[in-house]
Amino acid sequence: MSFGKDDKHAVQRGRRQAEEIINERNNDMAGVSIQKSYLLDSPPDVPRHKRDALGPKRPNGTLIAEGDSWFDYPRSDILTILGDRFGFEIETVARRGDKVEEMAYSKGQLYGFTQRIEAVIRRGDAPRAVLLSGGGNDIAGPELAYILDHADSPTPGLNKAVLEGVINERLRHSYLTIITALTSVCEERVGRRLPILVHGYDYAVPDGRGFMGGWGPLPGPWLEPSFREKGYSPGQARRRLVRELIDSFNYMLENLTSSTTMSHVIYVNLRNSLNNDPSEYKKWWANELHPTPSGFLLVASRFAEAIKRGDNAT
Repeated sequence: MSFGKDDKHAVQRGRRQAEEIINERNNDMAGVSIQKSYLLDSPPDVPRHKRDALGPKRPNGTLIAEGDSWFDYPRSDILTILGDRFGFEIETVARRGDKVEEMAYSKGQLYGFTQRIEAVIRRGDAPRAVLLSGGGNDIAGPELAYILDHADSPTPGLNKAVLEGVINERLRHSYLTIITALTSVCEERVGRRLPILVHGYDYAVPDGRGFMGGWGPLPGPWLEPSFREKGYSPGQARRRLVRELIDSFNYMLENLTSSTTMSHVIYVNLRNSLNNDPSEYKKWWANELHPTPSGFLLVASRFAEAIKRGDNAT
């Protein structure tokens, strides 16, 4: 797959952003010396029984993550499980609620990402892989209403032109920009490309459930209000349209990562990981957008498998 003019512009934008961040970090660190008055005579120690209670040192390397609520969810998320259950050390700048556009075009997460890489290198380690999660906040919530045509209109369903613009232009270019920026930072700081894992979510159920009943740090619901606004009754029509939306997003990511220039980028297909059968789905889906702890465990296992595949991707 070859890149078009807009794709190439997104790649160039990502490289410029990485260069700007690297220059900022180099300037921030230039001439900085640690104040001797703050140096420790010996590092502080933790009693052995306290260390033993936390288990052995995590043996599977360090992951650096940037993303949204699938990486930053209260109590249990993909990163927490990859650390606790699969033995990875985790460095993360993920923030629930962030959009891919924000990750791509504002430099906050990229600056923090660069700091995390530097911290890992200073410890004498090299990151094993980079994990990137995003897109749900770009197509759910109020944004979904703009993609849906009214149920009583001549063309009910997902508006093909709007969907094309959102998925295959806006999100594609955002992903190209952030992937290129992350790749460039890794090449500069680590001296080589690192595997970058991306994913496209699973088939959510638009049943109107938000986080903890619709309050707290992630209130929701994110899907049902738009369907109700556009005249869609609860049932299979809503589920079918969510499936089409998730498929479109996954097809974009799969296509994007098939480019020879993206050989280090691993697409993790999470579709059909979580059962969304009407009689079973609440066991796996905590609300409209997020898995239960059991669901996150299934998803994290898919990531663990992909991380292993990624060892040979660069």
